[in-house]
Amino acid sequence: QVQLVESGGGLVQAGGSLRLSCEASGRTFSDRAMAWFRQAPGKEREFVAQVTWSGGITYYADSVRGRFTISSDNAKNTVYLQMNNLRPEDTAVYYCAAKWPDHIAMMDHEYDYWGQGTQVTVSS
Repeated sequence: QVQLVESGGGLVQAGGSLRLSCEASGRTFSDRAMAWFRQAPGKEREFVAQVTWSGGITYYADSVRGRFTISSDNAKNTVYLQMNNLRPEDTAVYYCAAKWPDHIAMMDHEYDYWGQGTQVTVSS
């Protein structure tokens, strides 16, 4: 089993920044992929970014590329999402997810483990 705990959400003005964290515990094999998804009210959950644990390869949704950065700290079993130049349309609950093996995956059904989510609200 894997437990994922997110933190770092909050309220920020448009143009501001936030950093989300997701700490993993339990099964922590190195060949996993970690990702962030988000779900806005009335919308389906969507892919935001992914990082492979072993190689640090990253993938981003077009809507966040150039503004968001996903990274990992293997020693802390933690993945981060640095969000800069936030927009009101970034408002959503952000979820951390994990899967094995570390192949690219942008669909939520491909992920096996999920955190509880953290709210990000961007005011205009």
